[in-house]
Amino acid sequence: MTLLAVPATLSAQRGGASPASTKSAQSVESRSAALATELTKLLSAQNLDSIATVEAEMQYVGALYIPGSQLLVVRAKVPSKDRLSYLLYNKMYKDAYADLNSASDAATRVLIADLGANGLQFKQAKDQPFDMVQIAGKSVAYDGKWGGKDNPSKDEYAKSYESSDEQYTQMLEVLIAALKKSS
Repeated sequence: MTLLAVPATLSAQRGGASPASTKSAQSVESRSAALATELTKLLSAQNLDSIATVEAEMQYVGALYIPGSQLLVVRAKVPSKDRLSYLLYNKMYKDAYADLNSASDAATRVLIADLGANGLQFKQAKDQPFDMVQIAGKSVAYDGKWGGKDNPSKDEYAKSYESSDEQYTQMLEVLIAALKKSS
């Protein structure tokens, strides 16, 4: 399993690997949780189940919300901005989300499957689904399994989670700003 890299500064901010600051799995907090809740409330208030917006030149972020179930968020670059510009202009957000999820540059695609619509969780709660992240075609399941032959070490898992949660947080901030601007 290939894990996603995390900048050293994030690791240091979260306590790094020093024995004095090692955190238990239960104490890792989701930075994206409050933002996921805010985004789902904004979508519901505006009677939307999807949103998409431009983030940077040729790069877009989109979300599909299934109330009470999941929040799917994607960021990717597209080969041509014409179609996405048309979809956004006409507020065809679900189509824009679909294009980002399928017709975008796979090497730049980040897909977050927040299966509780409650932010990226470090590990699954009892009897609950676990969150998944796919970055440039590589998938990671945040199911709380580390160590052993087929799983990453606990430190690799934690670094991957922190990097993914940071990216998810940034994506949610862009979407929230777009929704607030349009309301």
